[in-house]
Amino acid sequence: MTNVVVLIGRLARPAETRELPSGDRLVAYEVTVERPGERAETVPVVWMGAPASAVDHEVDERMLVVGRVRRRFFRAGGGTQSRTEVVAEAVVNARHAKRAAAALQRAQAALEEALT
Repeated sequence: MTNVVVLIGRLARPAETRELPSGDRLVAYEVTVERPGERAETVPVVWMGAPASAVDHEVDERMLVVGRVRRRFFRAGGGTQSRTEVVAEAVVNARHAKRAAAALQRAQAALEEALT
């Protein structure tokens, strides 16, 4: 089974970058997705191993995110909590039509492969 997510939305806040104990870079975003006739939804997105340019996006920029859904569990406040987030494979400014189209084509290929 394949887990593929495609989001198109606006950055709700500046990207945050963290260095993990493994040495990998993680960039965290909050992407707000409009839903016609309904309230907008803000989706947490994390991008592991993101390039340095991953934080060069402005709040309210339209972004395309291709990735997968993950639910992770962690200990906080003396109990176990969970968070559902999108783990990005690509985060592209929607202004860059060719890059956005290429990311969508990769997602479509993954879906087609899963369905055959």
